[in-house]
Parts: sequence; structure tokens; C-alpha cells
Amino acid sequence: MPAPNRDAVDHHVARWAEYWKDNPAYQPEVEGAITRMQNILKRMKRNDAAAFADSDFTLEDYWTLHELMVQPYPTEATPAQLAEASNVTRAAMTSRLDRLVASGLVTREVDPIDRRRVMVRPTAAGSAAWESYVHQGMAREQQLFAALTARELVQLNALLRKVVLSHEI
Repeated sequence: MPAPNRDAVDHHVARWAEYWKDNPAYQPEVEGAITRMQNILKRMKRNDAAAFADSDFTLEDYWTLHELMVQPYPTEATPAQLAEASNVTRAAMTSRLDRLVASGLVTREVDPIDRRRVMVRPTAAGSAAWESYVHQGMAREQQLFAALTARELVQLNALLRKVVLSHEI
């Protein structure tokens, strides 16, 4: 491959290919695909972290609000359901909800049907903030794949879908 078309992963793969040259278990194309996917995800996480770096609204706040907005019963969940969906402890979720309530982005209300339950709901400001941040995130993700044409994105999705489906069986 010509040097201008080589990336850092090509150098990584070549180094390991030399090291594992006598081992047929090493598959350079698999190593390259995995390493590139990891690099893309790292960049996406760095871009997301940078987008929230100078704000009182944290990336964790966004993800909590996002989980609330995409629940099976949209815009309503218990703190326990949000903790489960966010893969955090209930104590961590309480802290997140405290910040969101203080910011006026969600409310916590006792369920009138079962007063033992607390329901979390977004405020109008919370819904608007979520929508704004979703669109900003979409723009960052689109920028991440800007090097690909629309047709190449379709091809990439088809190949990744094939891999994912092979593990869902």
C-alpha cells in the first residue's frame, strides 16, 4: 500500500505481523479492523468529553437525560430504572438526578398511584436541552465519518451489521 494511504494502524499491524510471522493464528486484517474501531470509539469519546468540558452540564448529565427521554415509556422513569439503563449505581443516579433537578431539567414526583415510587420526568427546559445536545452529538458523529461517501457508509453498515448479527444468534 502506498505510504500516503497508510495510517498508524497499518504500522501497528505491520509491527505485529513481523513479530507473529510464524504464527498462523495472527490475522492482520482482524487486528487492523479491531484497532481501527477502537481508535474511532476513542476519538468519539474524546470529542464528546470536549463538548461538555466547559459546561456545568456534564456528559453524565446528558446521558441520564438521554436515558430518560428514550425509555420504553418515554419521558418517565423511576430512579432505579434510570440507574439500570445507565449502568450506574442507584447512589450515582441519585447524585445525577440531584444535579438535573437543581438545574431545572427534570422533576421528581411521587407516583400518585403508588406513593412508594418516585417518577422522574423532564421539564420543558430538559426536553429542549436534550434535543439540542442530541443534534450537537449527531454533528460530531457525522464529522467523524466525513471521509466516507454516503455509499461507503451504507457498505460499512452492511459489513458491521453482518458481524453483529453473527453474534446475536
